[in-house]
Formats: sequence, C-alpha cells, structure tokens
Amino acid sequence: MAEMIVVRQDIDFETEFLARFEGESELSPVEDIRDITPYGMLLAGLGACSAVLVNTYAQHHGIRLEETEFRIEYERSFKKDCEHCEEAQSFDEQIKMAVRFKGELDEQQREKLFKISLQCPVHKILVHGIQVQSRLEKEAPVS
Repeated sequence: MAEMIVVRQDIDFETEFLARFEGESELSPVEDIRDITPYGMLLAGLGACSAVLVNTYAQHHGIRLEETEFRIEYERSFKKDCEHCEEAQSFDEQIKMAVRFKGELDEQQREKLFKISLQCPVHKILVHGIQVQSRLEKEAPVS
C-alpha cells in the first residue's frame, strides 16, 4: 500500500491539500479531513508543519519564496508484515518526502530552506521517535 499527500502553501500561508485516494491514480483535493486515512492525516501534518516552518523562515530572512510543495508518500508492505503480525514488534514501513520551492531563489537559498524543512517538530518525532505512554482511564461518571 502506498498513500500520498501533497501539501502546497503560498507566502500568505494559504494551504492546499491533495491526496491520492485508494484505487485512484490521480491526486484530488482534500475537501473533508474524514476523506483521508490516519496515515494521510499524519502525512498532512508533516507537510503542513514543514511548510509553515519554511515560509516563516523565508519571511524573516527576506528570501523571495512564493510557494512550497511537499509531496509525501507512506509505504508499507502489509503482506510481509502480516505473515506473523501477532508477534511483530516492528513493521516494514517508510515515508518518502520530495520538496519543491517556487520563487526567485538561488541554489544556496534552496539548500538552506530544505535544511530548515527538516527541523519541523513532526519530522523530528518521526525520524528520532517519541515515547508514548498510554493508560486506560476509568469510565467517566454520568452526570
């Protein structure tokens, strides 16, 4: 399975989300958040966070950035993973991200903006991991 989300953001932080839905080959606008899977939501969060960070940096440093585009794809081999999914502690999954910048940018600025995009907190969590502590709460009393 591969899922793809494209996040485009202009200098006014207007953001467009596109998705490749199951069974389709073309990207379509995301009209409703309920139209994408939890994986798609994660990818959209990664792209939006990265875009805001890059746009903010560009504005504060006078870089003539017009638009960012993050094309993010999630891949997982479910067939391989589910051969022994009851015992599996990890899965074969990967996120691929391609970044494009539009504007009057030289190569040095493009490289700097790309490096800035990798500083997004969501990106750091995905690359370095985060400990999640979960617990079951007692059912809330009915009032």
